Amino acid sequence: MSQASEMVRKNFKEGDDIRDAGLRTPEDVMRMDDILYGTDTDWQRLDVYRPKASEGETLPVIVSVHGGGWVYGDKERYQYYCMDLARRGFAVINFTYRLAPEFKFPAALEDVNLVFSWVLDHSGQYGFDKKRTFAVGDSAGAHYLGLYAGLCSNSDGGNSFGIVPPEGFVPTAVALNCGAYQISMDDGGLTDGLTRELMKDLLPGQGTKDETDDINVLSRITPQFPPTFLMTCTGDFLLSQAPLLQAKLLENTVPHVFRFYGSADKEPLGHVFHLNIKAGDAGLCNDEECGFFRRFIE
Repeated sequence: MSQASEMVRKNFKEGDDIRDAGLRTPEDVMRMDDILYGTDTDWQRLDVYRPKASEGETLPVIVSVHGGGWVYGDKERYQYYCMDLARRGFAVINFTYRLAPEFKFPAALEDVNLVFSWVLDHSGQYGFDKKRTFAVGDSAGAHYLGLYAGLCSNSDGGNSFGIVPPEGFVPTAVALNCGAYQISMDDGGLTDGLTRELMKDLLPGQGTKDETDDINVLSRITPQFPPTFLMTCTGDFLLSQAPLLQAKLLENTVPHVFRFYGSADKEPLGHVFHLNIKAGDAGLCNDEECGFFRRFIE
C-alpha cells in the first residue's frame, strides 16, 4: 500500500469519527444489517434501512455507493447518512465494497453490479419497488456510479470491464455528489499528485493511458444516461470536475439538475458536506436530491 492510501485512510477516518460522534440509529428507522450480497463474507455485505412506518409497503429504493478515494470506507461510515435518507420515505441500501489496493479495479465496480442485481432479485422479500431504483454516490463513489450508469445505459459503448448489468436495467435516476469524472495522468483531467498515487494502487497497470481513458465517466455519457442530480460546493477539492460532467450532460440532452452549495459570504462547505447530517446545508442538499428522485415516482 502506498503512503498516499495510508494517509487517506488515516485522515478520512479521523474526519468521519468527528462527523458522526454521538449519532445513533433513529427510532423511526428499521434496519437489517450485514446481509451477504456476494461470496466474500469479509467485504460483500450490505444493510437495508426503511422507515418503520412503512412496514408492509413497497418503497422506492436508493442504493448508496460510498466514497473514500477508492481506498477507504465501508457501510459503517455511511450508516447515519443512509438512515437519514430512509427517513425521507425510501428503502436505502448501504453496502461495503472491495477496496484498493487489496483489490484492483474493477473489483469495486463488480460489487456495485452485484448489489443492484441483489436489489432486483430480492424486491419481493424486502418491499423494493424495482421500477423505482435510484442511486447516490459521492467522490470516488460518484465515479463508480457514473461508470456503472454509463454501462447500464449504453450497452453498445464498449465494456472492457467484463461486467454485465442485469438485462434491461438502468437506474431510474442518480445523484452524483462531489465526484471525480475525468481522471488522467496527463494534462486535461484530474491530475493532482495524490490522485496519481491512488491510481497506482487502484489500477492493475498503475494508471496507463488506456486504463485512465477506460475509467473516464465523461466518455460514458450518452442520451440514454439516467436523469442526474449533480452537485458540488464552495470548498470541494473536486469542484472543477462537476462542470465537465454537466457539459457532457448538456451535450447529450440528459435531463439533469446542477446545484452549487454554499456562498462567498460564508465559510466554504467542505467536500462531501452532505454526509454530515448534523448540518443544515446537508439537510437542504439531501432534501433536494430526494425531491429530485420523487419526480420519477408519481
